[in-house]
Amino acid sequence: MSDVLVTENIQGVSMVRLMDDLDVEFDAYLWQNVDQLKEKIKTAKALIVRNQTQVNRELIDAAPDLKIIARAGAGLDNVDTQYAHEKGIVVCFTPDANSLSVAELAIGLMLSLLRKVPEARQDTLTGGWNRIKFTGSELHGKTLGLIGMGRIGTLTATRASAFGMKIIAADPYLSADAPHLKQLDGKLVSLDELLVQADVVSCHSPLTPDTRKLLTYLHFCLMKPTAFFINTSRGEVVDESGLTQALLEHKLAGAALDVRETEPPNQCPLNQMENVILTPHIAAFTLEAQERVVDSVCEDVRLVLSGKKAIHVFES
Repeated sequence: MSDVLVTENIQGVSMVRLMDDLDVEFDAYLWQNVDQLKEKIKTAKALIVRNQTQVNRELIDAAPDLKIIARAGAGLDNVDTQYAHEKGIVVCFTPDANSLSVAELAIGLMLSLLRKVPEARQDTLTGGWNRIKFTGSELHGKTLGLIGMGRIGTLTATRASAFGMKIIAADPYLSADAPHLKQLDGKLVSLDELLVQADVVSCHSPLTPDTRKLLTYLHFCLMKPTAFFINTSRGEVVDESGLTQALLEHKLAGAALDVRETEPPNQCPLNQMENVILTPHIAAFTLEAQERVVDSVCEDVRLVLSGKKAIHVFES
C-alpha cells in the first residue's frame, strides 16, 4: 500500500519527481475498478485524480488516513467536497492552470465552424476542390454570447474581442458593471436574450444541480438558424437529445462539442452531421496546461504531506 495514490493518467516531470521522492502508486486505469480502488486507498494519505474518479462518500470512508484530494483540473463535480471537508481532508484543484488552453480551443472551434474547416479538409482529401461550396463567415462583427463569464469565459471573450466580435454574457454571478465585462464593452443579458441575439454561443458553465441540462431543445430553438453553439465546459449542461433535434430541424447552423453527457459517448446522430465538430474532451490538453496542472497538484501534495498548508485549496 502506498502513501500517494494516482488513479488516472496524470504524467509529467513533477509526477516523476514525486514518484522518486515519495511512496506513490500510479495506475492510470484504477478509476475503472471501484473495488480495487477502495482496497488500495485504505492506507493512502493523498489521492490525485482527474475527472473520472468518483470521489464520493463511500470512497472517502474507505480512506481513514486521507489528508488531501488533489484534482488535476478545474471542475470538482466528481468530488464530494463538502464531505471531504467534514472529514478534515484538504481538497485542492487547479482552477487557473488550464483556462488559457480551454479558451484557445473555444476560439479554434469558432473559426473551424464558421470557416467549415473540417468539411473542407475531408472534401479535399477525397479529391475535391470545391472552393465555393466552403464559403464561410468572418468572426468580425459577429456577436459572441457567453454562457458563464468566469476565468475561461473572460479569456475567450478577450480573444474574441480581438477578432472584432461583440460580447454579451449570461451569468447569474456577474454584475452588469463588472470591470472585465465593461473593459470588453460587453453587455449582461438573460439566457434567453443571449440565445436570440448571439451569432456564436460558447458555453463556459460549471456543472451544478442548477445547470444540469440547462440547455434544452426549447433553448436551441431560440437561436438564429445561422448561429453556432460551442461547449467546452461540461457535457451534462446540455440536453444532447434536444440539441440533436434542433440541429436536425435546422434551428441552428452547427455545433462543436468537446464535452459530452456521457464520456466516452455512444454512437448517435451527431456523429453523422457534417456541421458538427466532436472532440474527445481535449480543451485542457495542451503540453503547457498539463505541465502547469501536474506541477500544481504535485506541489500541493508535497506541502500537505510535509505538514504545510496547500496553495490551491478549494474553499466550499
